Amino acid sequence: MRGFEGVRYVELPIAAVNPEVPAILKALIPSFDFLKGATLKVAVAHGTANARRVMEDIKAGGKFSECHFIEFMGCPGGCIGGGGQPIPTSPEIRAARARAIYQEDADCVVRKSHENPAVLKLYGEFLTDGPCGHLSHKLLHTHYTARGKHIG
Repeated sequence: MRGFEGVRYVELPIAAVNPEVPAILKALIPSFDFLKGATLKVAVAHGTANARRVMEDIKAGGKFSECHFIEFMGCPGGCIGGGGQPIPTSPEIRAARARAIYQEDADCVVRKSHENPAVLKLYGEFLTDGPCGHLSHKLLHTHYTARGKHIG
């Protein structure tokens, strides 16, 4: 799914499941057996023109309407090509940034949020009703507010 342009789509068949449900999720999901044999459908759309194409496809009931997850990237390559990054930028600079981020990720000892000691401490001591609980929903979820064409 990595890349900087266009729309990428993949179907990932789930032939086997890990029988061990992380402790932080056991209250919500006692078993992953329901996933066995399922096909996960995901997509990434780069740029607003491609986002529009995907949204039109969804409205028409096309293949993107069956996706379980779609990530829309407003900037080329996502945030590594966005306004918060140093300028000037180019495709080469964005590719170098991506390689650095992928290497940092590969070098991390903890790569899953449910194994992150800080996340586990947060849920163990503060968000004690767990993921998807009332308090975590209230504090961690955002809500859309229509702003119109102009923010005034």
